[in-house]
Amino acid sequence: MNTAALPPVSICTIPARRRLVLRFALKRKMEVSGTDSTGRQFSSANEMWREEIGEDEAAGSDQTKLRDWYSKGISYWQGVEASVEGVLGGYGCVNDSDVKGSEAFLKTLLPLRFGKEKRHLVAVDCGAGIGRVTKNLLLRHFNEVDLVEPVSHFLESARENLSSSNIMQEEETHKATNFYCVPLQEFSPETGRYDVIWVQWCIGHLPDEDFISFFKRAKVGLKANGFFIVKENIARGGFVLDKDDQSITRSDVYFRELFDRCGLYVHSARDQKEMPKELFPVKMYCLVTEKPQKGGNDARKRKHSNRPAIIKS
Repeated sequence: MNTAALPPVSICTIPARRRLVLRFALKRKMEVSGTDSTGRQFSSANEMWREEIGEDEAAGSDQTKLRDWYSKGISYWQGVEASVEGVLGGYGCVNDSDVKGSEAFLKTLLPLRFGKEKRHLVAVDCGAGIGRVTKNLLLRHFNEVDLVEPVSHFLESARENLSSSNIMQEEETHKATNFYCVPLQEFSPETGRYDVIWVQWCIGHLPDEDFISFFKRAKVGLKANGFFIVKENIARGGFVLDKDDQSITRSDVYFRELFDRCGLYVHSARDQKEMPKELFPVKMYCLVTEKPQKGGNDARKRKHSNRPAIIKS
């Protein structure tokens, strides 16, 4: 950020409410700058998207460049082995801690959103890969799970991994139902089918406008009180573009700006623990379509002090 380009401002002369707005605007301007994996720096995400997909606020994206963006990403993953080690980029060691962290987060949310009565729960695993998350987590909590994955050999591996012969006996009433070989930017869920839409380590392949379009379409697929789980790598500031697999790692501020534009609210969020230090931090978001109520289940209740009240005469 080139602070010399900013006009001199005495913060003390600005009203308190305007000072908060100014600080937020300055923070956003710092956050949206970023780099790519070659070390090139971008002053804003808009500059990067213009370079990558020809995105322009008035004219929209250059469709040829946008198709190239997606085809390069698919080509990268088509060359990856259909295994846990492959889909986790050589870090198969994080599988157990990833599942453990996800399950702890999910188990706090299900009773909050749906109560404790037993019900038929349905989820969709977006960017499902070989069915790793479905098999190790979702099938333990949902009666039906659909899988959405654009890389065909990953999806075929998922189908094989999740066949009835490979699933534990106690999970026979929990099944992988549908396998959709379709990219997220083209996926439109059935109206009101899902209690949970799980989006993990895949949304970085969508440019901002397709990110927003996806969530706006996907909202229609939620049942009453249904929610999204988004679990992604988090850039420490702005964004980092990976030129190898055509994906973007966004900062928390960047994500929250996009969620707002999707008409979604952050119900709660949690950091993933026990990840290798050389990797990006990972955060989980629970997103809902209604604005959370202040003082609701997620708010900490204030403890009453034992001080006696003042008795007025």
